[in-house]
Amino acid sequence: MRAGLLILVLLCGCSARDTDRDASGHAGAGAGNNKPRVALIMKSLANEFFSTMADGATTHQREHAEQYDLVVNGIKDERDLSRQVELVQEMVASGVNAIVIAPADSKALIPALRRAMAAGIVVINIDNKLDEKMLKSEGLSIPFVGPDNRAGAQAVGDYLAGKLTPGDAVCILEGLQTSENGQQRKAGFETAMNEAGMKIVDSQSAEWEMSKANTIASSMLSEHPEIKAILAANDSMAMGAIAATKSVGRAGDVLIVGFDNIAAVQEAIRGGKILATADQHGDQLAVFGIEAALNSLSDAETELKNVETPVDLVTAESLANDSASEEL
Repeated sequence: MRAGLLILVLLCGCSARDTDRDASGHAGAGAGNNKPRVALIMKSLANEFFSTMADGATTHQREHAEQYDLVVNGIKDERDLSRQVELVQEMVASGVNAIVIAPADSKALIPALRRAMAAGIVVINIDNKLDEKMLKSEGLSIPFVGPDNRAGAQAVGDYLAGKLTPGDAVCILEGLQTSENGQQRKAGFETAMNEAGMKIVDSQSAEWEMSKANTIASSMLSEHPEIKAILAANDSMAMGAIAATKSVGRAGDVLIVGFDNIAAVQEAIRGGKILATADQHGDQLAVFGIEAALNSLSDAETELKNVETPVDLVTAESLANDSASEEL
C-alpha cells in the first residue's frame, strides 16, 4: 500500500477480491450494485483523533451496509497537502458519488474540490472549515458539518482561567496557521485568557504535531519561566507539552489544556497531567458528514446547509460523572 494512504472498503457479503478496483488499485465498491459510494478523506492517520473518526465511520457503514459503500482515506501527517489533493483526484477518477473531507488546509484543497463538484460529486466539509472568502470567489457552496471550534476552545480556556490568578503568564501551542479550525481555537483561547486578565507571553504553531510541540513548549518554558499554563490547540500537542514540562523539571507545575478528547488525554486528565480538553465527538463527526452526503444524494433538490455539531468541555469531574453513569 502506498505510504500515507489507508483504504478500508466495507462491503456487505463481499470480499475485496470480488470487487472492482479504485484508481489506486485498491479494492473499491462492489460492481453491479446501485448503492452510492462515499469517500471519507481525512488528515493525519497517525493522530488518534482521525483513527477514531475512521472507526466511527466504518461502524456506521456496517450498520447501514444496505444504504452505501465507504472508502476511507488519510494522509501521513497534517502537512501532506499534495497527497490529500491527490486523494481527491483519485476518488473523482474512481467514480465515487460523494466526498466527505477534513481538509488539511482551508484553501489548498478548494481547487481540487471544485473539480470534484464539476464532475457531479457531492462534497461535504467536516472538521476544518474551508475558507469562506475563497469559496465565494470560486462561486462554490460547500456545506460545513462540524463544531464551533472557537466556542469549544473558549470553554476550555474559561475553565483553565478559573484555576489561575489574573496576571498569570500563559502560552499557546497553535495548530497549522493556514487551517481555519486552528485559527478559531487560537482565537477562543485568546478571548478566554484576555477576558480573565491573563498574560499571553508566547504563541507559536507546532503544526498539530506532538514532537514539535515538545520542542517548542520546552523552549517557551525555558525562555519564560513564569508561565503557569499551556493551551494546546489539539490533544497531540497537549501530550507534547506534558513531555516538555517534564524535560525542564516542571512536571505537575504547569497547567495544560488541549482539544479533541483522545483516549490518551482522558487518561492524562484522570492522572492530573492535563486539566481539560474539548470533545468534538470524533467518532461521530464523519458520520454527521456522511449522513449529510446521503441526504443530498437521495434528494438532489434539497439545499445543503451548514450543520453545527456538538462540542463539550471534558474535565476530571465530567469523566468521573460519565464513569458513574455507566456503572448505574
